[in-house]
Amino acid sequence: MTGEPKKRARRKAERPGEILEAAFEEFVKSGYAATRLEDVAARAGVTKGTIYFYFDTKERVFDEMIRYKSQSFFPKVQDYASGLQGSCAERLRSMIVFVHKYIAEDRSSRETLRFLIAEGSRFPGLVDRHYDEFIRPMIERFEELIADGIAAGEFRPFPAMAFTELMLSPGLFLSFWSLLFGSRRPIDVEAFTEASIDLLMQGIVQPALQHDRG
Repeated sequence: MTGEPKKRARRKAERPGEILEAAFEEFVKSGYAATRLEDVAARAGVTKGTIYFYFDTKERVFDEMIRYKSQSFFPKVQDYASGLQGSCAERLRSMIVFVHKYIAEDRSSRETLRFLIAEGSRFPGLVDRHYDEFIRPMIERFEELIADGIAAGEFRPFPAMAFTELMLSPGLFLSFWSLLFGSRRPIDVEAFTEASIDLLMQGIVQPALQHDRG
């Protein structure tokens, strides 16, 4: 396949992503209920019929848009986690910084959280899937790092091990803060992350190692 046919095939393959990008912007702008597929089509530069060729309802567009915006992050987490080096504490620290930065600063992540909060009752299956495909894999990476740290004697077995979600909670707080207050009450994300890491590490690092670090 060469020339114009190849170009048309490539454009056809790219079109669902372009539609979902346009849908994201329209849902951000107007919310789910007020968004019309005509507006999505106009933003994407396609006809409404083209949208129905790929997605049979507005609900399907919304559902697939959430997945499209979320699914690219987990491979990044996997790649980053597999490349970490140093002590368990150093690797855990790096992982927290990486994940918090994404959760707190990435616009798609913030707006996806807004969508899930606003429309979760309408799309309970979507919320469950987001947890299974996005949140749970991150929690599992943290569980692995903490288990390695305990096995190496760097971390103490601690009650909060049953709630590894605590490693994500500061990043989620930053997302909520941004959604609620935006630029009116800004938080220094880097300083907040450092303070969060210090607080978390004080809770899990073996006391003798805490003394050595001090």
